[in-house]
Amino acid sequence: MSKKDLSLLVLILVVGTVVALINPRFLYVGNLSNTANQIGLFGIFSIAEAFIIIIGGIELSVGSVIALLGVLFIDLIVNHDVNWVVALAMIVAAGLVIGLVHGTLVTRMRIQAFVVTLCGLLIYRGAARYYTEDATAGFGFGASFPMLEWLAAGRTNVLGFPLPHSVVALAVVAVIAWVVLHRSVFGRYLLAVGKNEEAARYSGIRTNRVIISAYVICGGLTAFSAILIAMYTRSISPAVHGSFYELYAIAAAVLGGCSLRGGEGSIIGVVLGTVLLQVLQNLVNLLGIPSSLNFAVMGTVILVGVLGDQYLVQRRHRASAAKGREQAGERRCGSARAREGGVKI
Repeated sequence: MSKKDLSLLVLILVVGTVVALINPRFLYVGNLSNTANQIGLFGIFSIAEAFIIIIGGIELSVGSVIALLGVLFIDLIVNHDVNWVVALAMIVAAGLVIGLVHGTLVTRMRIQAFVVTLCGLLIYRGAARYYTEDATAGFGFGASFPMLEWLAAGRTNVLGFPLPHSVVALAVVAVIAWVVLHRSVFGRYLLAVGKNEEAARYSGIRTNRVIISAYVICGGLTAFSAILIAMYTRSISPAVHGSFYELYAIAAAVLGGCSLRGGEGSIIGVVLGTVLLQVLQNLVNLLGIPSSLNFAVMGTVILVGVLGDQYLVQRRHRASAAKGREQAGERRCGSARAREGGVKI
């Protein structure tokens, strides 16, 4: 765990303690279990977003993709009697295709990621609304999928604590993502491309493939998250379902140490960023603060994260410049001593 991740963990503990002191209901088992469930649901697509931010891109269509794929998943298993395992595979495949399209447009067509994903945000939201004729998609009376519901939205009692399965799913995804990003050659390529794409290309890295792969990973994880959220909510209003989820994901990634410039990121940090956001969200609910202020909280969090990142970058630049001046001074002193030694001889 890096110093940045450790400091974020300390901040979470401090905020959690303050929340518990303000309202002891925060420590109720039911409240902690519900908060953990939200962390699991939001953490997966936050990790998906992090892969894009690490390569220096942005993905603004996360919420709309969750709405569209959630609608399609419910429609497949409820109205078309598709086996839920097959439907799950189809939806994840659709997410991978969406990621492939985005990555191809960014790399081959040289369209800015902001433009590509902004268009995706509008297209997928509109497609979801058109597909359902702006009606709510959900499970009809008597529709039941016991195994799927237990796996996706169930909870298992662990030492007296009802552990949501979404947290288990997040743990599995986080471990795999951590290995990919921090313990593989591909992960080093992702960081290198985000730090300096041109330099990475000259060093022999196939940058286009790396960027497309990041978008494909993001699409697949977002699709998986869409299924979990659909099973949790059990109904989807395509006009609002998943709205602003991309902002939650960006905020969690920035809080977790991902630089919006690219080239930096930590999977542990993203998970901790998600935890902090949900603790703050829980604080807003427990204090009875109007839910309309949630977006103000998100905006403040993103701004503080960007300011912190800017401060750290400037601090590193100053430290690097000071070290360079110190080394140059040492070299000059060494050269002067060498000349003096030559004169004495």
